[in-house]
Amino acid sequence: MIVVEKPCGLLTIATATERSKTLYAALFDYVKHKRPPEKIFIVHRLDRDASGLLVFAKTESAKHHLQQQFKNHSAARKYVALVEGRLRRDEETIRSFLAENTAHRVYSVEDSRKGKLAVTHVRVLKRSSQATLIEVQLESGRKHQIRVHLAEQGYPILGDRSYGSRRNPLRRLALHASSLSFSHPRTGQRLQFESPCPSLFLSQV
Repeated sequence: MIVVEKPCGLLTIATATERSKTLYAALFDYVKHKRPPEKIFIVHRLDRDASGLLVFAKTESAKHHLQQQFKNHSAARKYVALVEGRLRRDEETIRSFLAENTAHRVYSVEDSRKGKLAVTHVRVLKRSSQATLIEVQLESGRKHQIRVHLAEQGYPILGDRSYGSRRNPLRRLALHASSLSFSHPRTGQRLQFESPCPSLFLSQV
């Protein structure tokens, strides 16, 4: 496996409109020139405009092993985000069922049969008059989960125009995958990786 720190603005994998400028393509080019050549497999993703830690597998068995850890929540992920406004509570947990419409916009629904359960734990790190720096831990890994949950609480992530942000002082989505923990697929050893909060985030609080 290989753990990397994805920069903001880079796709994890190809889309219909962009196939070459992706993190997967860069890693594939890297491992294919090794002796002997290696392969690369997607385990999970980050939004294009987010940054931070991702793990990729080099074998199909490692891919399945790691994905199972994400599915059963034995793998742990933490993020830092900068949101509009001042969160009132120092800690809270957001639960809802998330669905996606034909325009690929994700939203919460009351009917559990129409969505998938998403659980997001939020802890305040620092506040200013206009923004709050938070740490986010996921129990589930639904598409746009953090972005939707925070926006629906009235605190969209800075730079997230898709979910209601009115400010973009950093000229990027203020979301960073800061911590990643999982068990090694072969040895079972618990591994922990950390990526510091971007200094740009700290400059706003």
